[in-house]
Amino acid sequence: MAAGIGTLGGCRHRGGDGARIRFLTNWFAQAEHGGFYQALAGGLYARAGLEVEIGMGGPQINGLQLLTAGRADMIIGYDIQVLKAIEQGLPVTTVAASFQRDLQGIMCHKDVTSLAQLRGHKLLIASTSRTTFWPWLVQRYGLHDEDAAPYTFNLQPFLVDPRAAVQAYPSSEPYEAARAGVPIQFFRLADQGYPPYGTTIITTRDFIRRRPQAVQAFVRASMLGWLEYLARPALGNLRIRAANPAMTQAHIDYAVAYLRRIRVLDAGLSAGASIGAMTAERWRSTRDFMVAGGTLSPHTDWTQAFTTRFVDNLAIRMDDAA
Repeated sequence: MAAGIGTLGGCRHRGGDGARIRFLTNWFAQAEHGGFYQALAGGLYARAGLEVEIGMGGPQINGLQLLTAGRADMIIGYDIQVLKAIEQGLPVTTVAASFQRDLQGIMCHKDVTSLAQLRGHKLLIASTSRTTFWPWLVQRYGLHDEDAAPYTFNLQPFLVDPRAAVQAYPSSEPYEAARAGVPIQFFRLADQGYPPYGTTIITTRDFIRRRPQAVQAFVRASMLGWLEYLARPALGNLRIRAANPAMTQAHIDYAVAYLRRIRVLDAGLSAGASIGAMTAERWRSTRDFMVAGGTLSPHTDWTQAFTTRFVDNLAIRMDDAA
């Protein structure tokens, strides 16, 4: 189902002065990307003078590699990924945060009432998770390497093992468990203090230098797209299902309801702050837990991982969706 930049039929829209942005998501098209598809389908990018092309990510696609190789102009990223890239000398930076908190969580069977009970359970995690949220779980809950087992995005091992837990996205694994009739508990890591932002927008420092107006226009149109999507998602949903035919409308509806319920765009924002905003304090929190867990050098210049210049004056708030 994965597709690279330039392969998604129907995801190209011309308008304005034609400034082109090749944007790559981090997974197959889903509601968690809805704001971007809404901005495309509803003409927000075109009215901002942009020609935006959206490509899907997937388990075999390295978005950061495509970005630094010049095959994408902007991607959906992750704070931890960007901090590691800075440590390695890669010239990338985060320009906006779609979600104020990351959606990543852990799904357990119904008898587990807290993440502290995971010790001694088999926690299924993807290989990439060992350098993202796994060190945080180890620090916070005293887990050990023998508590983790490989997750290949096949949910069957969890469904048949009452002692298993699994990494989960709130609109994916819990949805599938509900369809299978398996009662579960879902613990979003952000609710337990996990600090990264969610569904961030990343580009290179060179692209910012060459095309600052395009970056600003993309960030603004994307945030407006998110407002529209959570209010009236029909246009974005058509694009999502065209890009990813395996995505059902029932699945999308489940996800949108969740995103609305947790106020994914503005929960935790300070009074008067715009959606998309980021703060140095939050970035420092992510840097600190990575350093404490030994996954980031304390000498890494973490301030290079983000810039707030494109969100400081957005002034886009949830009330604007009315």
